[in-house]
Amino acid sequence: MNDVSQSTVILKPAASDHSFDFDVTIVGAGPVGLALAGWLARRSATRALKIALIDAREPEDSIADPRAIAVSHGSRMILEPLRWPADATAIQRIHVSQRGHFGRTLIDHSEHGLPALGYVLRYGSIVHGLAEAVHATSVHWFRSTSAAAPTQDLDGVTLPIETAGVTRNLRTRILVNAEGGLFGDQKPAGSAGSSAGHSASGGTRDYGQTALVGTVTVSAPQPHVAWERFTSQGPIALLPMGGVRGANYALVWCCAPDEAARRTQLTDDEFLSELGAAFGNRMGRFTQIRGRASFPLGLNAVDTLVKGHVVAIGNAAQTLHPVAGQGLNLGLRDAHALADALSTEGPTPLALATFAQRRALDRRLTIGATDTLARLFTVDFPPLATLRGLALTALEFVPPVKTALARQMMFGQRR
Repeated sequence: MNDVSQSTVILKPAASDHSFDFDVTIVGAGPVGLALAGWLARRSATRALKIALIDAREPEDSIADPRAIAVSHGSRMILEPLRWPADATAIQRIHVSQRGHFGRTLIDHSEHGLPALGYVLRYGSIVHGLAEAVHATSVHWFRSTSAAAPTQDLDGVTLPIETAGVTRNLRTRILVNAEGGLFGDQKPAGSAGSSAGHSASGGTRDYGQTALVGTVTVSAPQPHVAWERFTSQGPIALLPMGGVRGANYALVWCCAPDEAARRTQLTDDEFLSELGAAFGNRMGRFTQIRGRASFPLGLNAVDTLVKGHVVAIGNAAQTLHPVAGQGLNLGLRDAHALADALSTEGPTPLALATFAQRRALDRRLTIGATDTLARLFTVDFPPLATLRGLALTALEFVPPVKTALARQMMFGQRR
C-alpha cells in the first residue's frame, strides 16, 4: 500500500541541486492513474515531459480483477484515443423506479442521439487496455513499488519510494495522487492513502449502508437495459454484462449493514430469493449468482484538490456512493482536465491551480447529486415517497430537465 496521504511543506528554497528525476510522478496505476499517464505521454511531444507511474502492485494483479464497473459514454469518448476494451456491454436504456411506490422514469440513448448512455466492463479489462497504451509510451513505470509521505519545497517534491527492499528518494516537479480502488475500497478521512496531503473536510458521510455485489443471471433478460431500483434501505442496481442471451447482470445491492451481514450468510438460493423479493419480477427469476462480496459505503471528499506541488484526483480526491455510477467517471474527468492543464501550461503550481478551478463546478455538482440521491431515496416516509414518485414521473413530461440530468451523468460540467 502506498502512503502519500500526508505531505510536509518546507517553506524554504530547495537545496542547491535543482535536478529532477521526473516532471510528473503519478502514484496509483488504476484506471485513473493509467489514463492520466497515457494522456500526458501522448500530449507531451512538444514539452517532452518526463513521466513516472508508481504502484505497489504488479499490473497482472489488477488485470485479473473480475469486478464490474460502469463507464459513461462521455468517459468512453475520452478513453478511446488510448485503448477501449472489446468486451464492453452497452447500456442503451436506464430504468429508474422506487420499490413499493409509484413513479418511474426512463432514459434512452435515442433521446440523446448517442449509441449508448454508458458501458459495463470488467475492471481488469479497462486496466489491461490502458496498461498496454502506457507500455507503448516513454512513461517510466515503477512496479511493486511503495511510496511514503512526500516532502515539498518551493521547487518541487521529494518522494521516498521502496522497491524490493531498496529505498531511494525521487525528485519530481509535480506529484499526482491517483491511488484508490473501486467504490467499496474506501478509507476514513485522514487515513493512509485517502488523499495527497489534503484533509477530507470537504465532505465525509457514513451512509449506514453496505453494498452487496456480484454477477447474477436472470431468466427473462432485457438486453442493454440498466436498472436503478430504490428501496427503503438503499438502491439496487443491475447493469447488463452480456453473456448468453444477455442474461448476466452486475449487481450492486445497497442495504443496512446488519441486513448485509445476514445476507452474506445465506445460501445462493436463499440470497437470490430475497433479491427477487426486493427487486421484483421485471426480468423473471434470478437463477444464479457468482462472486459475492460486500463493501461499506461512505462519502469522503477532500476540501481542495491541490496543495503546493501535490494534486489529488480520482478516488484519492473523492470516494462516492455507487448510486448513478459516478465515481470512476468523475475521476476520469479529473485526469483528463489535469492532462490538459499540465500539457498546456507545463508542470507548475499555476497549471494545478488552473486545473482545480476548472474542476470545481463539476465536482460540486456530481458529489452533491450523488450524496442527495443516496440519502433522499432511503427516507421511509410515505409523503416523501409520494413526492419522489411525482418527481420521477414529472421527468417524463419535462424533457429539458431529464436531458440536463442525463448529460450531467454522462459528460459532467466541462470548462
